[in-house]
Amino acid sequence: MGEKQLNAVLALKDGTILHGTGFGAKAEALGELVFNTSMMGYQEALTDPSYGGQILLMTYPLIGNYGTNDKDKESGHIHPSAFVVREMSPDFTHRDAKLTIHQYLESNGIPGIHGIDTRFIVRHIRDKGVMPAILSVSDKEIDAKKLIAKMGAFDYSGTDFVSKVSVKKTSVHNSGAKKRIVLIDYGAKGGIVRELVARGCEVHVLPHDSKADAVRALKPDGIMLSNGPGDPAILKEAHKALRALDGCAPIFGICLGHQLLAHAFGGDTFKLKFGHRGSNHAVLETKTGKISITTQNHGFAVGKIPDGFEVTHVNVNDKTVEGMEAREKKIFSVQYHPEAAPGPHDSKILFDRFIGMMK
Repeated sequence: MGEKQLNAVLALKDGTILHGTGFGAKAEALGELVFNTSMMGYQEALTDPSYGGQILLMTYPLIGNYGTNDKDKESGHIHPSAFVVREMSPDFTHRDAKLTIHQYLESNGIPGIHGIDTRFIVRHIRDKGVMPAILSVSDKEIDAKKLIAKMGAFDYSGTDFVSKVSVKKTSVHNSGAKKRIVLIDYGAKGGIVRELVARGCEVHVLPHDSKADAVRALKPDGIMLSNGPGDPAILKEAHKALRALDGCAPIFGICLGHQLLAHAFGGDTFKLKFGHRGSNHAVLETKTGKISITTQNHGFAVGKIPDGFEVTHVNVNDKTVEGMEAREKKIFSVQYHPEAAPGPHDSKILFDRFIGMMK
């Protein structure tokens, strides 16, 4: 990296401490420590707003070997508060790459740590569950005990991260197209907009706190509910707005949008022990028996199914709800990411289904 080696300490809420080598920004960062099992796509993961308020660990041992570029972004900046990897590649080989992973994190003010046993951390999280953690990167000595004290009463589930990552103003993409979609942005990935535009839609991206009247005023052919970070149970205003949109137009919810629909119509959600994050999660479609390999990034799951809805997809590994629909209401949703980015394209057909519901 052409500079003095940086010290780094990762401290977990339960007192677990790991010393490694720092990269990215010299900074301290607090968040809920989670892991992603993807072998590639680290830039898309870093720019996924659903990681707001979390420290992201990649289980694949070598990260950064193809650098970072201007194409593989799902939003304008990095959203995890810190980054944890086994080995950080100081160089890259790729025709589109512009920055090393170190330079990319540094330019975004995000600290990273490498040279630690990420397998141990993953096993620890799988055993104990996700928990708050803090990462410090410095060119000076780091006092690990003082670092743990700085975590204080951090409560991921009690914090509204959606308001931190959602757009502040409405924007329009592919203006003049035949189908008008309102995308409510709870932390939307850019891939959702790309998939809708590719299908000939005019996409209006609205802030998370937009009222039902504002959505209805646009006379949409369809309403899209995006992914996003945090606990869906605390977003009471979103529940209220979605109930008021019943019957306005067909609705398609992804990830957090799926969970918000459950709350809006009388269901609920619960927190998973360590969540589903990666691009290799198998999902079963209940009616056909077909399996799709999906991209996922969530720490909560739907528990109680709302009246009038039925389960359409389940997770092959733990049988949690991965999709539901209410045919009479023209509403359906999935827990995973059909837009992928990164990941398999098995589920992109769901966007076609959404468009078909508007005819």
